[in-house]
Amino acid sequence: MRAVDIPDMSKLWAIGRGFILTAAVVLFFTNSLGYLESVGDSSVKVLSQGYHLDFDHVLDGPRLNARAALLVNYENGEVLYSRNADEVRSIASISKLVTAMVVLDKGINLERTEKITPEDAQHSSRSRLRVGSELALRDLLYATLASSDNRAARALTRAVSGTPERFTDEMNAKVRELGLTRTHFCEPTGLDSGNVSTAREVAKLIHYAYDYELIAEFTAQKEHRTRFLNRREYARMLPNTNRLLWSRYGVLAGKTGYIQASDYCLTSIVTNDKGERLTLVLLGVPGDRLRFKEARRLIDWGYRQVS
Repeated sequence: MRAVDIPDMSKLWAIGRGFILTAAVVLFFTNSLGYLESVGDSSVKVLSQGYHLDFDHVLDGPRLNARAALLVNYENGEVLYSRNADEVRSIASISKLVTAMVVLDKGINLERTEKITPEDAQHSSRSRLRVGSELALRDLLYATLASSDNRAARALTRAVSGTPERFTDEMNAKVRELGLTRTHFCEPTGLDSGNVSTAREVAKLIHYAYDYELIAEFTAQKEHRTRFLNRREYARMLPNTNRLLWSRYGVLAGKTGYIQASDYCLTSIVTNDKGERLTLVLLGVPGDRLRFKEARRLIDWGYRQVS
């Protein structure tokens, strides 16, 4: 009878263990990549915390009609123009950038719906959203960011956190997480003059907000087709309040703001035809159209410095 070789079981176990370890590593990285892809969607977590602004080479620029202003070379953080960069001021609806960040951090289903309530409409300024209108959270997010709609912001915060007070606590926790020590919120819309920051910290804030895909997408749209799910008027176009979108420059992200205590405010990340990016902040401009005129003046000047 022919002898049969009996395999060495210790060797088989070693080989099998190697296969198991290899499979585990592959599975880990596959899942990790899937997680990173999901984080790169609407629920982006900011990865660029600690963005540094370099004030070592500030230049003499145009005399602007603004209480505070900043212009930054987005690519390297070099500050080109600075005026009262650390003066704490009311920032009005620029607050809504953080409102949107907190909403997106929760990773909620943006196809969920919410109705505009009479409470949402109280002291809400002008709005195209009637009481009783039902909208998807995605459309409420656009209305909050681009149309700066206070009713939409209140409906969003109720949908994700229940109460404005709880949501405001989350906003303040978010800016602490980002290292913004002079930024503080009293409520989610920006109607309260106690929502404050500085030009320096607003420049960082728009930088961080730009990392969120939907914030960048919505704030760069001139208008958005918004669906009203329980109205005969099925959809209407909601416009963006940022008039820089109609300028010669591309707007990659931005936000306007106004209440009486803040005057007119604006922050934007813009690009030219060479792909050069600048970060703009204007706070306390005494006029709606004037803020965009001053913004274009400062941007024109800034591109002459970096080109």
